[in-house]
Amino acid sequence: MKKTQSRRLWVYVVLVLILVVFVGGSLVPLVGLWRNRSVPAQVTPSPTPNAVPVVDNDLAAEAKGYELVLEREPDNVTALRGLVEVRVEQGDLDGAIAPLERLATLVPEQPDYLLLLGQTRQYFGDLAGALQAYETALDNHPGYIKALQSMVALQLQQDRPEWAIGLLQTTLKTAAQANAAQPNSIDVASVQMLLGRVYEQQERLTEALAVYDQVIAKDAEDFRPVWAKAEIFNAQGRTEDAQTLYSLALSLAPPRYKDPIKRSAAAIADQAPADVDASRGETPETPTVDESDPNGDSTD
Repeated sequence: MKKTQSRRLWVYVVLVLILVVFVGGSLVPLVGLWRNRSVPAQVTPSPTPNAVPVVDNDLAAEAKGYELVLEREPDNVTALRGLVEVRVEQGDLDGAIAPLERLATLVPEQPDYLLLLGQTRQYFGDLAGALQAYETALDNHPGYIKALQSMVALQLQQDRPEWAIGLLQTTLKTAAQANAAQPNSIDVASVQMLLGRVYEQQERLTEALAVYDQVIAKDAEDFRPVWAKAEIFNAQGRTEDAQTLYSLALSLAPPRYKDPIKRSAAAIADQAPADVDASRGETPETPTVDESDPNGDSTD
């Protein structure tokens, strides 16, 4: 049973990470929750979920302490958060559901509680419960990118891409009105990037490229659509176009994204000359280095 649950969660996490790569921000993790006692929105996703029960007397005593507090004060938010944290560290995800449900009710302004609740329900195969949690988060916070990521990943996991696409398109249609009522409540570019990634996942590349071009037209300094287009061109064998966009994305990207962009660009740089010569039926020539360049390398 646990192997099935672990595989289910791993498939979900992989889908989430695929969607998050070009969207930006972070998604709340299911495991490794709040260990630094920070607010949920500040933690980042764990790519290696692990819910193996842990026997730890200190954790058991800590959990008992929170339970005693909650017997007297069932709505004590600090104790509820502490109990959720300990249950996750113990590997008792089932035991984390009840306090998470209470937190989501008591602190509706913090949608990450609902996201964690949805992820936990999803881990146990309660997809209807997960859907309800994500929908509630989006009802309270339309356009919240973490909730959209979670919802889209769930729909793709269930092979319902049109549902996911429709959700994102509706979000974009209502963005102007929502942002007029509450400025910056919907990050239009990030929602567009998420839509583009879903199009890519469905191999609707023309539509994905059109969406990325819209993002670029609004903000030429945003590296995400440039990088995404480079990846598509690379997959299509358009190596020169891909290299041009990789170089541009590299110049625009924050430091933490530069290494993966460099690796992608280097990979096609290594194979492109041989591929081009082979297509012409010619023997590839040994590349020469311009001795006037002391580094012999044009890569930043």
